[in-house]
Formats: sequence, structure tokens, C-alpha cells
Amino acid sequence: MDIRKAAEADIDCVEKLYEDICDYLETHRNYPGWKKGIYPARFDAEKGLMENTLYVARIQERIAGTLILNHKPEEGYQKGKWLTKDDYRYIYVIHTLAVHPDFLKCGLGTELLAFAEQAARKEGCVSIRLDVVKGNVPAERLYQACGYRLAGTVSLGNERYGLPWYHLYEKVL
Repeated sequence: MDIRKAAEADIDCVEKLYEDICDYLETHRNYPGWKKGIYPARFDAEKGLMENTLYVARIQERIAGTLILNHKPEEGYQKGKWLTKDDYRYIYVIHTLAVHPDFLKCGLGTELLAFAEQAARKEGCVSIRLDVVKGNVPAERLYQACGYRLAGTVSLGNERYGLPWYHLYEKVL
């Protein structure tokens, strides 16, 4: 597996990954509440590419997973009971961690989190933060198994999509 910053040539594949995930979630339990064409969507990948924060994981020449890694918290993060001081110059935030359905339960989510941790340590970060829809049991188990600790439950303004509450997680490095 190879994890690297995304290139312009990857955007169509990332968009297809997002669509495949949303199609899969329509026929299975949609723990994250993702909606095709709304979130995650091509716009999210393009924004990550433009900001140089989009990463892709490739397995056998195929994009199997992706994440956005930056220093930008969601608006509701100020309500968290964080374990470290709120200086986002030294805190990475993980957004839109996604694994293609063909690669579920293969450890790719763990690998993406390990990659984020390695990148954060290289940059001198003190922690990594993320949010997850309350009730997204598979994601919460993954984050907890990788050493992330619950830092609160907040609204991130997505009530209109039926997503009123998010758990905030942080891993101190």
C-alpha cells in the first residue's frame, strides 16, 4: 500500500470512491449518514487538492482510501473538552476518512490513521482531532482502538441532514 498526497489525476477516482461508498451505504447500515452528491462529494476532494491536504491510499494501482488532513477545526470544536491546548498550528484535524467498500475490514482505516499520526509527529503536532457522527459504531471502535479519546458531544450544524450530534475524539501524541 502507498499513501501519498493526491494529484489532479486522482480526483475522478476519489469522486468514484465517494460514490461507491454512498451506494454501499444505501444498501447497508449508513452509520456515518453520508449522502451521495452531498457529502462526501467531488467538491470536498477538489477543495482538499486545492489546499494540498487530500491524501490517497493506493492498493495495486487502485485508490482504496482517502482522507483530508489539515489544521482547520469544524466550527463546533470550540465546545469540546480537549486534552491539549487549542493551538491548531500544532494540531492536525482528520476529515473525510473514507475506505472503499472492497477494502473494508482489511486494516486500511488503521493504516490511514497511522499515516496521519506519522505526518503529525513529523510536523511537531501535539495531537490529532476528529469528529464522528454519534452512533457510527464501526468508526468509533476504530478510533478508540487506535488510541483516540472521547472529548465531547456537539452539534456541527448538520441537523437538516438528520445528523444532530457528533462525538469529538483526540489522540495526544
